[in-house]
Amino acid sequence: MTSPSPATLPDGTPAPTRRIESEAVYLAFAGGVVGAVYGLVVAFIAARLTLADEDPFAMWASIGAAVVAAVSSTIGYWRARRRPGQEWRRTLPSWKFTVNTISVVIVHTVLAFLATYALYRVLALGFIGLPVVTFWAVVLMTVTLGLTTYIVYLSASSMTTQRMSSLLMAFIVIGTLTAMVTTPDPEWWTVHFSHLGSFDALSSWIFNGTLIAGGLLVTTFAVYIANDMDQLVAAGVLANPRGARVVPVLFVVMGIMLACVGIFPVDVNLALHNISASGMAAMFIVLLVSGPNLLRGMPRTYFVASWSFFAATIASVILFIPAVGYFSLTAFEIIVFALIFGWIAVFIRFLEAADRTD
Repeated sequence: MTSPSPATLPDGTPAPTRRIESEAVYLAFAGGVVGAVYGLVVAFIAARLTLADEDPFAMWASIGAAVVAAVSSTIGYWRARRRPGQEWRRTLPSWKFTVNTISVVIVHTVLAFLATYALYRVLALGFIGLPVVTFWAVVLMTVTLGLTTYIVYLSASSMTTQRMSSLLMAFIVIGTLTAMVTTPDPEWWTVHFSHLGSFDALSSWIFNGTLIAGGLLVTTFAVYIANDMDQLVAAGVLANPRGARVVPVLFVVMGIMLACVGIFPVDVNLALHNISASGMAAMFIVLLVSGPNLLRGMPRTYFVASWSFFAATIASVILFIPAVGYFSLTAFEIIVFALIFGWIAVFIRFLEAADRTD
């Protein structure tokens, strides 16, 4: 759809070309060199470098991975606009392309940071108290930054609607789980889901930042959806041309509402927080209910799945209302949150497959 290519990967995304693979390798070498220098500097300035204790190598490596991820994703996403099938991105207004680039860079940067930190924290459990001497600081940092550069460049260079959907899911899940396990209140779940963002602690910054960046990514996501739907309308797959204009707008509003949930935590402005959360849920319901009209031409199975999500949402509301009271507020929020992003994943997969006959 968004990026047709002679070869595709099992997940439907275009396979990297020889040029992109070569660029990724050269950038990985550069990232490795930066990592070696960075590792040497860290080894000299750190008082007692260990994997994850007093002066954690995990944090230093995560910061380095985040920096090279930001650089490589910027370069990869920017250069990829000249790939076959990505020419439409060059027709976007400069501000829109800039916003798209920023959202892609933020997601790759945060994912690189969290993945690297988690990896070294796990390694630390197997090597408790192991000091990281200068040699291993250089080697580990070289490998970490080089590999991060390679993976991120390939990801940003092959961005499609489906890959962006996968990034969104991974980003939301990992960011939320990180906030859960680092929160200063282990009983946050007895209050409500949004309670995670109400502390003056790193966990709340992670939670709210995840929602803000996730909302930004959803708005970028809408640009890709608009392009895909325009192609499906032109091919005669979608019968309602109006859907190609309305559906992306609804996704943009959903993204803005999601970002506002993070911008206005419950302890900052409860009213705006609730309005934003309700607005996001409302856009979800509108997308489900208006689907048969706006998305006429999509496979029948999609509508079966879509109405199933709608039924699950209504069932969740019924189980939450005080008269029933089976779901707590936390359970209700998490379930609806999961339903929204689960539906997005299903929608994108069917959108990508809508014009196929196999």
